[in-house]
Amino acid sequence: MKMTNIKRLERLSERYRNGDISRRNFLGLTAAAAAATGLSMPWMGRAMAAVSEVRFDGWGGTVQDAIDKYAFQPYTKKTGIKVVQGTFGDENEIITKIKTASPGDFQVVHSSGVNYYIKYVNAGFNSEINEANIPNMANVSTAMIEPFRKITPKLSAVPYDYGTTGIAYNTDVISPEEAKEQGPMLLLNKKYAGKIGGYADMTTRVWYAALQTGQDPNDIKDMDAVWAKVREVRDMAKKFWSSGAELMDLLSKGEIVVTDAWSGRVASLQQQGRPIGYLDPPKSYGWMEDMLILKGSPMAECEELVNFMLDPTTSIAVAEGQSYPPSLDPTKVKLTEKIEKLPAFDPTGKMESITFADPIYWAENEDAWNKQWDRISKGA
Repeated sequence: MKMTNIKRLERLSERYRNGDISRRNFLGLTAAAAAATGLSMPWMGRAMAAVSEVRFDGWGGTVQDAIDKYAFQPYTKKTGIKVVQGTFGDENEIITKIKTASPGDFQVVHSSGVNYYIKYVNAGFNSEINEANIPNMANVSTAMIEPFRKITPKLSAVPYDYGTTGIAYNTDVISPEEAKEQGPMLLLNKKYAGKIGGYADMTTRVWYAALQTGQDPNDIKDMDAVWAKVREVRDMAKKFWSSGAELMDLLSKGEIVVTDAWSGRVASLQQQGRPIGYLDPPKSYGWMEDMLILKGSPMAECEELVNFMLDPTTSIAVAEGQSYPPSLDPTKVKLTEKIEKLPAFDPTGKMESITFADPIYWAENEDAWNKQWDRISKGA
């Protein structure tokens, strides 16, 4: 007996509920079947006009170049869906834009881990992803997922990579032995005054000042001592850089000989043959980045994109291209020798060797500390 279109709709609905087909395919197939039957549904217009592009905003530079080459271009070739890209230098910039935009204007953000995740959640920008549509999450380190799940049991983001902000130094000027001996205090060595750099970011400045005063960055007891060290570094620094590209330029030209620095950008310089060493002192600032899907996004397409990005072949290629280890658990997925040699790489997948910021503690203090950092950065 020939299957009626009504029966076909029922079967499609059952397959969708069982997770056998994606939401996008379900909407398209049911819209076609309903149209043939003469039915009209509120969502049919949207379904028949399938999503043709997804919006992505990231950090630009070598990181986004690698994501575009190894993830977005193959994804577009496979699906026909274009990834429209934007960039930002500081994630607070994109948050400000999202606040004044309509839901769906911004969709996927290459975000800075739980410290920023809590900002999106508190502002009501988070979505609820269907993890069944991202099966490659099974290969992601549980230790990286759990901090997000503590904030929202229904996730809006998936960890994608990680790194550290350690100490980079010019090996023609500073020996590895000196760097290891001095650790965070190397940024306060008067011998290198005028040749010191640092990230123009409150979190990094407070974190390293805490280490320089012998304090736990996640439980600071003496903020006056911290701000004194922040001022001391400010007065000795040649420049506080504001992007990875600027960091690499300052180090490669020898304008600075020591700075706190992002591990992946240092790895890129080392691969270019630059005389740059790297040290992660005890409790150096560790961070992870995630692919955040915002509320109002075309969820099925965004989930499909993130799942594609987490495919081991894609994720490994991106990691090698951007010089940051992937979020894939190395006990579940065989990673390459190149990745295993990257700064900050954790071979256990447990992330116990990296100190992450406590998102609740930092969120509670962020406004006050940002105001003080703004004053100090202007000379106060």
